[in-house]
Amino acid sequence: MSEPLYTPSVARKVLERHGFVIKKSFGQNFLIDRHVLDDIVEAAMEGDEPGRSHKVAIEIGPGIGTLTQALAESEFQPVIAIEKDRHLIPLLADTLADYPHVHVVSGDALEVDFTELLSPFIETSALAQASLRLVANLPYYITTPLIMRVLEARWPLHSAVVMVQKEVAKRMVASPGTKDYGALTVAVRYYSHPTLVRIVSPGCFLPNPGVDSAVVRLLIRDEPVASDVPRELFFRVVRAAFGQRRKTLANALRSEFTELSRDDVDTWFADAGIDGVRRGETLSMEEFVQLGRSFLTR
Repeated sequence: MSEPLYTPSVARKVLERHGFVIKKSFGQNFLIDRHVLDDIVEAAMEGDEPGRSHKVAIEIGPGIGTLTQALAESEFQPVIAIEKDRHLIPLLADTLADYPHVHVVSGDALEVDFTELLSPFIETSALAQASLRLVANLPYYITTPLIMRVLEARWPLHSAVVMVQKEVAKRMVASPGTKDYGALTVAVRYYSHPTLVRIVSPGCFLPNPGVDSAVVRLLIRDEPVASDVPRELFFRVVRAAFGQRRKTLANALRSEFTELSRDDVDTWFADAGIDGVRRGETLSMEEFVQLGRSFLTR
């Protein structure tokens, strides 16, 4: 049986055995804390979907396979891991040798075709009847683009549990009116219900990243917020509202919606029941939706 990789000495031994050099350019910080692993797996397992016979984990960035092992030892069948660094593929073949239901795919999660990735497993694992859960310990430099790619692609996911930099996590789960509330908050809430699972200290990684991390769980919405408001319009309003934080909401939207006169904008806000002198960061999701609806009915 493979040795558990959450022990620092074991992780170092595996790296040395394969002559693997950790790459800062890939943002490689390997998780080596059993308690954090348990919390991630528990968050990924949370919730059931009626009519789904089993749960499948799709892991982005397995690294040396620490979290992959923990997922494989839970109820996930199968575990599909996507690794960008091709030099880690033979190492993963070693550390995951005892888990035949783990499938490692070499590829870039920012580019991989999700449908094509899953297609080989549909017949063999009854994947069409599975509840899909995405799990990822994300390199900091691709955190936002990868999260938005996952959410915007509308893959058939039940949830996503992601390890991100603490500052990004605070923005993902922020409340209106706080300094962390912004376009990322609204975008994440448009597609999901985010919750903070836990804070993770630098000492839980090899090597030490030097900053705190956090685990966030995103329960994917069946439908995005306000399906009656075109997505392009909704995010046009959001981008304008947060594009220039020092501007009032009315002035920010006038700068973006140049096709409207000053009177048109004033009427728009009046119809929405929103005071144009407010700032974008004070608006709730419901108020952004109301602005979109009012724009359509002007």
